[in-house]
Amino acid sequence: MLETIITWLTDTIFRLGYPGIVLLMALESSFFPFPSEVVMPPAGYLAAEGRMDFGLALAAGIAGSVLGAVVNYYVARKLGRPLLHKYGRYVLISEASLDKAEQFFRRHGEIGTFVGRLVPVIRQYISLPAGLAGMRLDRFAAYTAAGAGIWCAILTYIGWYIGKHADVLRREEVQRYSTMAAVALLPILVVITVVYVVRHRRRATPQAGDKDG
Repeated sequence: MLETIITWLTDTIFRLGYPGIVLLMALESSFFPFPSEVVMPPAGYLAAEGRMDFGLALAAGIAGSVLGAVVNYYVARKLGRPLLHKYGRYVLISEASLDKAEQFFRRHGEIGTFVGRLVPVIRQYISLPAGLAGMRLDRFAAYTAAGAGIWCAILTYIGWYIGKHADVLRREEVQRYSTMAAVALLPILVVITVVYVVRHRRRATPQAGDKDG
């Protein structure tokens, strides 16, 4: 059944073209997440067949991710806390977690956005605390594009790789490779976060010479 859905999605993306990828990835970044694992790998598979351009498909995926994230950002920024506190529980967002995330984003919005876009589940909701905290939109969009770009590139490559070595894009293969990629990213994200924390603390800690002066 799921393989039939993926086959249908592959054909649908091909008919809609790159705007279809933009729309589906915007949905993936919205309140009603549509898994990117069933959008970008089919696009990569089509690229392997010569029916799409890898670079354009990737650009469309990034554009859609940023578009959906900006929509969420503005929902949080313009409609504010009352709406999210009232209805957030329906999309698995508790008030306590929202408060903590907002406080974090006031201090570390850039690293939070970048790393969050590479973590499953979190990537769909990372825009909300960014909007509530009033993170600069240009920086939010830039770090969203950076994080989403890495993940979209990985998924597109997975589809391209399968397309070069198999006749059918199977869900099990996509899931296996995407899980391997997510696990491989974890230590890299930990290192990036640790380096950020160390540098941030060094900048925040007054030097001995400054104290004496």
